[in-house]
Amino acid sequence: MFDVIIAGCGPTGAMLAAELRLHGVRVLVLEKETEPPSLVRIVSLHMRSLELIAMRGLLDRILEHGRQRPVGGIFAGIPKPAPEGLDSTHAYLLGIHQPVINTLLEDHAIELGAQVRNGCAVAGFEQDDEGVTVGLADGEQLRARYLVGCDGAHSTVRKLLGVGFPGEPSRNDTLMGELEVGVPPEEIAAKVAEIHKTDRRFSIRPFGPGAYQFIVPAAEVGDRAEPPTLEDFRKQLRAIAGTDFGVHSPRGLSRFGDATRLVERYRVGRVLLAGDAAHIHPPTGGQGLNLGVQDAANLGWKLAAQIDGWAPESLLDTYHTERHPVAADVLDNTRAQMELSSTGPGPQAVRRLLTELMDFDEVNRYLIEKIAAIDIRYDFGEAENAGGAEHVLSGEGADLLGRRLRDIDLKHGRLYDQLRRGRGLVLDRTDRLTVEGWSDRVDLITDPTAALDVPALLLRPDGHVAWIGERQQDLNHHLARWFGSPID
Repeated sequence: MFDVIIAGCGPTGAMLAAELRLHGVRVLVLEKETEPPSLVRIVSLHMRSLELIAMRGLLDRILEHGRQRPVGGIFAGIPKPAPEGLDSTHAYLLGIHQPVINTLLEDHAIELGAQVRNGCAVAGFEQDDEGVTVGLADGEQLRARYLVGCDGAHSTVRKLLGVGFPGEPSRNDTLMGELEVGVPPEEIAAKVAEIHKTDRRFSIRPFGPGAYQFIVPAAEVGDRAEPPTLEDFRKQLRAIAGTDFGVHSPRGLSRFGDATRLVERYRVGRVLLAGDAAHIHPPTGGQGLNLGVQDAANLGWKLAAQIDGWAPESLLDTYHTERHPVAADVLDNTRAQMELSSTGPGPQAVRRLLTELMDFDEVNRYLIEKIAAIDIRYDFGEAENAGGAEHVLSGEGADLLGRRLRDIDLKHGRLYDQLRRGRGLVLDRTDRLTVEGWSDRVDLITDPTAALDVPALLLRPDGHVAWIGERQQDLNHHLARWFGSPID
């Protein structure tokens, strides 16, 4: 019997498996595909995802395979430079081939001890008070204490679970492909600039030696079960650009829609959902993969705590209460970005107005931080502040509660290096605090030189600030709130 079975070994499933293995959880990942996807799509890792990857000691490995670029111009493609002084040591985008990031995260999970079985599709499951029985397509049955569906937009786990998935169906198709061309780069750049005056969804950009990535609005919604053909691309390019650019030798062709949906519940009993299984939206702003990786970082330590037996009551339920509103916000900002990409005179007028407003640093910063997910502040409620921190702090210090903390300098290295084991952390500048009773789950660093404006704080394993203060009694209250009862 496994502790957790994860359906789907994309970035979300692989990241979750690794997070669980940090706590010794017995994990099996089931991936229905037998081979990596043939489509070599470039995705972007945003600041918050890069921070989480850095916390687990993976960033240097991943940077070797990606290309850094500025974060400016990521909201609806409006070309504005990034504001100075973004609150992250990773204030850039990392473009990386999706199969590469998939492989790197899967390898990390396997190195930590996760089992991965390819060519295994979930066909059904039944849950009871003790666990979940998972049936595979070949008739095999497996048993686990929990099942997590990370199996994508067409999630079998979500469908079998029967939870609502409200939202809007796809109205517009977009073709995506990597192709070689028969015209010079100058001709491509001139045509793209011309089309961008009225249609921001159209894009052609270099994609390796001799190839370009094409993103082309489609005339109608097609059958996404079948990839488009080279002739589909040529036809649509001629209709939009007046030329097919001599495209040939496709390296991968696909289509995607603009359906926007959010599952009503992230958890039903012992079955949970994460990543695209829980939320789908257009790729505008490049938030989809990032949202799933961040789901995994939020869920992993909580599910591990539940399995290990020290989770406070309702801790696992905070996965839904924290991540559901985040996903709802992402869906809303992608809806807005899609409207701003419309060719209609009204949306184009709004786009021109927003372009002017983004000349104000506050507006530009707000939108970039939203897309990059470094603006998230979880609502811990009145009970979470009952320990007294709000009575001794104000301004910037109090505003940290619920937010993630940037990587900062410590007396011996960097903060994120201290979070690699996925444990809680008390950072104490007073030299008076202890984590006695919780030392099996929480680390203590005493450092009066730490680059903080607060006396001490408690970090959850996902890097969010759960308490700020200086009194031991207050700290104990919050340690119990997030990390359960102390060991006698």
